[in-house]
Amino acid sequence: MMPSHDYEKEILSRCLPGCEIEVYPYTGDKSAFLKAISGASGILTGFLPIGREEMNAAPALKCISLNATGYDNVDLSEASRRGIAVCAVGEYCTEDVAEHTIALMLALAKNLKHYAADIDVRGIWRYDSVQPPMRVGEMTLGIFGFGKIGRCTAKKALALGMTILACDPYIDSAAAAEYKTTLVSAEEIYERAHIIVNHTQLSESSAAMFCASAFKKMRQKPLFINVARGASVVEADLADALDGGHIRGAALDVLSGENPDLQNHPLAGRENVIITPHAAFYTTASLAALQEISCKNLGCCLRGEPEKAFKLVN
Repeated sequence: MMPSHDYEKEILSRCLPGCEIEVYPYTGDKSAFLKAISGASGILTGFLPIGREEMNAAPALKCISLNATGYDNVDLSEASRRGIAVCAVGEYCTEDVAEHTIALMLALAKNLKHYAADIDVRGIWRYDSVQPPMRVGEMTLGIFGFGKIGRCTAKKALALGMTILACDPYIDSAAAAEYKTTLVSAEEIYERAHIIVNHTQLSESSAAMFCASAFKKMRQKPLFINVARGASVVEADLADALDGGHIRGAALDVLSGENPDLQNHPLAGRENVIITPHAAFYTTASLAALQEISCKNLGCCLRGEPEKAFKLVN
């Protein structure tokens, strides 16, 4: 994930003086990977699956530290059974993801991809080659998931004059009201929102929540933005919703897999769809925080101080 691992090495060497650090570039050769981790006390990774087979291959393993907020790539029950600490980073890219959300929203709302294709591909210079959009300040934004990132997005959207609705069963109306946001049901967002943003964590209830039945309930033919987890969206249903006119456009920072077949993907190559490569977090500030937190988590656990880790998930 990182252009250089020097900063990580520096932090780990401070946390764990004299430790041996191996940077292993995973190439898809699983047997080579299992051999590489055979003597490891700790593993630092982003998205590599770590399950029973990997844990069997690393009998000395005490900690799996993830430089990511998600941890569904680790078998938590198996790690817990073996006494292996699993750590993730929590707060490191809230501002960055909210900024990316607003950028995607405005790019869709202002038809920037269409105009870019007009000029760069078709050689057309016409503002009216597309239907005129609503003014952003007249739009209603519906946010699913009103945690730190959802709230940060709401704060930025308020500066644009938008009306903000949110759906989150774990947030009370008073907390939403602090951000001049009205807490409503999913059905009300589907009924009223001109733009719908997904900021939910992936869970059993949020997996595949944006499917054909949900898209058909979206009365305003909204713009749909997913900057959370790809598994929350049924991509074939989203493609059908775009084709059927149930939604006007979509922007996705995540797809169902981290190595998608873009040549054959049903959502790629559309002028009303913007796809970015899981890049919402990607700034100089967030990269530094990502490396620092994940390495300190690893150091705390290997020193026998897991309670000092930023986020111990098991």
